[in-house]
Amino acid sequence: METTVMKKIWLSPPHMGGNEEAYVKEAFETNWIAPLGPNVQKFEKSIEDFVGNNTHAACLSSGTSAIHLGLELLGVSKGDEVICQSFTFSASANPITYLGASPIFVDSEEDTWNISPILLEEAIKDRMAHGKKPKAIVAVHLYGMPYKVDEVHAIARNYDIPVIEDSAEALGSSYRGFNCGSFGDIGILSFNGNKIITTSGGGALLCKDQKTKEKAVFLATQARDDAPHYQHSNIGYNYRMSNVLAGIGRGQMEVLEDRVKARRRNFEFYKENLSDISEVEFVNESEGSYSNRWLSCILTPTFGVRENLRTTLEKSNIESRPLWKPMHLQPVFEKNVSFVNGVSEDLFERGLCLPSGSSLEIEDLERICEIIKNELKC
Repeated sequence: METTVMKKIWLSPPHMGGNEEAYVKEAFETNWIAPLGPNVQKFEKSIEDFVGNNTHAACLSSGTSAIHLGLELLGVSKGDEVICQSFTFSASANPITYLGASPIFVDSEEDTWNISPILLEEAIKDRMAHGKKPKAIVAVHLYGMPYKVDEVHAIARNYDIPVIEDSAEALGSSYRGFNCGSFGDIGILSFNGNKIITTSGGGALLCKDQKTKEKAVFLATQARDDAPHYQHSNIGYNYRMSNVLAGIGRGQMEVLEDRVKARRRNFEFYKENLSDISEVEFVNESEGSYSNRWLSCILTPTFGVRENLRTTLEKSNIESRPLWKPMHLQPVFEKNVSFVNGVSEDLFERGLCLPSGSSLEIEDLERICEIIKNELKC
């Protein structure tokens, strides 16, 4: 007897726009396969034009490398402390440890699920009282939802602490009319395979002046001094994006606005079709915020309901995933100082990311919603 295999629905698959192959082919035809080349400069220019607000972009091998370089550019070194949003992916925190510094974790507020301004200030005061003024703050626009930019940056300015704006998930999101990635002293983007646009792997460091960009590029290309031979006065890294991958990025930037519209359409479909279910909650945009809705997320009543729903979707060949496990609950960071209020732990216990790819069809969304309704007996 023949078994029918249901179509696989992924959480957030890549979605090509059409011109990526042409730009990659151009790199091959001109033999620009090396790390530098026209695609890199043109991709950077398209990012700068989109993000705006006098932003300069340096394309790198990953968003993680961008955070690492950003921390180094801000002078973070061994023995320093850096405040980091706890409710995030580990790549927001790991680079702090690369430099011998310690992440200090701060929990979330309920409105946006991002770093709590109240706990942020409490953490700063506490660390200063212990003689350890934080060297930087890593704030994250989680799942594409802008954090409370006004409040967070006002606190940072008050204590003269620079902000790394982790916009890995937030390209295309904005706050009060300005694009995410343009608010921090350093901003970062990710072009990983599951992001709203992708170069298969890659990222970008965003900054406010050409001099800082040049320093970032210098460090990202092994910190080679200006000499006819290979001379190094600083420790550098192999972090520059290749010209081939940048060609993919150029094509992806051409369809970015369409991808944002599609992701927001997914969220609105879920909300319209599931909002009448008492067991399902959504996070709404705060005043002034515009989310790219990179991932559409829901909250269920309990961990058990969340897990039952996740496994039911999995049995139907549909990928979903729990919300991020907070960093202060991760075994690797269990000894780090943290300032918690229970919000991110509750979100992790009850939250689920639903399929959110920009290539989803209405039939896919209908199938997902039907399964959720059946599981929750609605």
